[in-house]
This record gives sequence, structure tokens and C-alpha cells, in this order.
Amino acid sequence: MTTAVARPDAALWRLGGVLIMGAVLSILDATIVTVGIDAIARDLGSSLTTVQWVASAYLLAASAAIPLSGWLTDRFGGRAVWLTAVAIFTAGTLLCGFAWSAPALIAFRVLHGLGGGLMQPVGQAVFAQEAGPALGRMIGVITLPATVAPVLGPLLGGALVADFGWRWMFFGIVPLGVATFCFARRLLPAPVPDGAREPLDIRGILLLSPGLGAFVYGLAEGVVIAWVAGAALLLAYGVHAARTPSAVLDLKLFRDKGFAVASASTFLLGASLYSSMLVLPLYYQQVEQASALQAGLLLAPQALGSAAVLLAGGRLLARFGPRRMMLAGIGLSMLGTLAFTQLGAAPGGVVLTLSLLIRGAGLGAATTPGMTTLYGSLERSRIPRAASAFNVINRIGGSLGTALLAAVLHHELTDTAAPTAFGTTFTWALLLSALTLVPAAFFPRRSTR
Repeated sequence: MTTAVARPDAALWRLGGVLIMGAVLSILDATIVTVGIDAIARDLGSSLTTVQWVASAYLLAASAAIPLSGWLTDRFGGRAVWLTAVAIFTAGTLLCGFAWSAPALIAFRVLHGLGGGLMQPVGQAVFAQEAGPALGRMIGVITLPATVAPVLGPLLGGALVADFGWRWMFFGIVPLGVATFCFARRLLPAPVPDGAREPLDIRGILLLSPGLGAFVYGLAEGVVIAWVAGAALLLAYGVHAARTPSAVLDLKLFRDKGFAVASASTFLLGASLYSSMLVLPLYYQQVEQASALQAGLLLAPQALGSAAVLLAGGRLLARFGPRRMMLAGIGLSMLGTLAFTQLGAAPGGVVLTLSLLIRGAGLGAATTPGMTTLYGSLERSRIPRAASAFNVINRIGGSLGTALLAAVLHHELTDTAAPTAFGTTFTWALLLSALTLVPAAFFPRRSTR
């Protein structure tokens, strides 16, 4: 159980606000470029195949940086690492806007991804350490950007590309990055790192970072040799970590029941609920013939549902406890997915809109107990490594689920009409969601925070 002393609420809200800005930066930039790929290819005179690496380079670099976040936070402190990550990210954003060729843009996106990959786990660790007993009632607000930003990204990107050109997808974010850095310098705490200053696990990094990057990339892009090689490196890392007392990603964390249950839950949630977010905009764009901007607007009810529940997450957690809240969240998400399994029967737009609202509420309800249970039973010094492990697990789960749903959709589109194919794909998502009920049943009845 953590022994952190709670900070005053006002200070926590200010800290949370700064960390929210960082999370918005990271998630916006991961999603905003999807609507500008065609414009980038035309302007830089490059093929779409080459320009697709603009998105993939960010994904690979972010995945490779995440495993380092725990060790860096232990060694240099969360404030220093987070400020450096924001600075790297903002510099990469500016350079992307000035890119003169596709290879230059891809290189700058790697710089971008390194900063973005560190911001999320380090920010989570900083807030969890500082919040102490207040974590449960405030975590919903801090995790709100993860729900809203994926919807805002394509909307903002579409507007900027249409009115100003693709370079402003990057230039438009620079002021937010500068403001985030300036506020963070004033508001982030600067405690002496209380974790053991262990030597960097070089062998572990050489196995884990490229393994995670190759695995996530291979699944996201359908490159079999990449995900097989990545899986082999991750297995090799598991063998190495079992024999190494100071492994870069501490597998001993899974001996803690609360952490193990929450980790299993986030893995399955990533594989089932969050991965289907890829299929939703595809349906609206390919079947309903919506533009990227229109698809973003059509997905807004899901973000609104999540936001409403996340804002009340702390109060709901205190009243109902992690187990009931998690089970209710999964149940609502499954209920909201049902209508999408019947797309072949052409359910009305109102039905789909209400379903997205319900689905979003379920996603919001499942987020708060997962995060508080994950960090709630750990000593303060172990939180940075826990945040690193959590984000690695989340990426792997999301990548596996996304690859599965993409494969099902591709197979179904070759044999059936598009609406029916999408309906079958959502049926698979619903079946995967049912698996998340298993770890949810083992959540504690009452919060440990």
C-alpha cells in the first residue's frame, strides 16, 4: 500500500491540468496525421507507401521509448524526464512542419514519437505518486484526454489541412507544446527520486524496446515477419527478466494481486473494446461514405459518454467499488456494441448514435477502477515501473485486438456485403469483450485508495 502524503486538492488540480495538456499533445499527434496522408504525399512528391511511414515511425518510436520510462523516472525524477519529453516532442513537431522531403518528415516523426512515448507513462507515474489517497476520485479527469483526443485529432487535422495545408497539422500544435512546457516548469514537483538507482539493463532494453516496436508495428501494418520477430524478442526478454534482479521492466510487479488483475483487464480491454475504435471510423467512411471530418463528428457521442462518466468516476468508484463499477462498465460497452453487430440489417442512425453514447459511458466506467486498482496497492517507489509495464501491456493488447479485427474484416469483405462484414467484425469484438468479464470479477470490492 502506498504511503504517499496527499497534496492539497488545488495543487493536484493544477498538476493534473498540466499533465492533461501533455496527454492531449501525445494523443492528438498520434491521430491527427491520418487525415493528411494524401496531402503530404502530393506536396512532397512521394508515394503513399512511403508516406504511410509518417504514422508508423511515430508508432515505432513511441513503443520503443515506453519501456525506458520507469528506469528514467527512477534515475532522474519524473519532473526532469517529463519536461525533457515535452521539449523533444515540441521540437519534433516544429521540425515536422518544416520537413522538405518524406524521409526528413519520417525522421522527425521518430523524434516526435520518442517524446510522445515517454509523456504518457511518466505523467501517469507523477500523478499517481503525488495524488496518494485522492487518486481514485481524480483519475477519471486525468484519463479524460485518452477518450476525447482520438475524436478531436481527425476533426482538427481535417480542418487544418482543408484551410491551411498539411504543415499546419504540426505548426498548430507547437504553441500548445510550448505552453505545456512553461506551465510544467512552474507546477511539476521536483522530489528526490526515491526508487533504487539501479544500473540500466542494457540487454533488457536491446530485447524489449525493439521487440515491442516490431510486434506493435507488425500487427498494425500486417507484416508477419515483423510481429513474429517482435514476439521472439519479447519472449527472450521474459526469460532474461526472470533471471535479472534489475530488469528494465519489472516482472515481479505481477506478484501483486491488484496489479496482476488490473494488468489482465487492461490487456483484454485493449484487445476488445479499444481496438474496435479502429473499425468504427472505417464503417462510417467506407459504408456511410462520410468524410474524415464527418466520421469524427459521428463518433462524438462515444467521447461524450466517456467524458460524462469519467468526470463522475471518483464519486461512482467510492459508492460502488472497483468490481461493480468495472463489471457495469464492461456490460454497458457490450450493450452499446450490440447494434453494430446488426449492421447488415441497417439499424437507424439514431440507434447507432445512442449505442455509441452507451458504449462511451461503459468505456469511461471501466477506466477509473482499472487505473486505481493498478496503482493503489503499490509502494510509491514502484509506481514509475508500474506505469511503464501498464503502457507496454496496453499497447500489446490493443495491437493484438486490432490485428484480429482487421483480419476478420478483410476476410469478411471478400465474401459478403460491406455492412454485413462490419457487423460480423463487431460480433468478434463483442465476444472479445466478454472475456474482459473474467479479470473484472477478481477486482477488489472496495478501493485500496
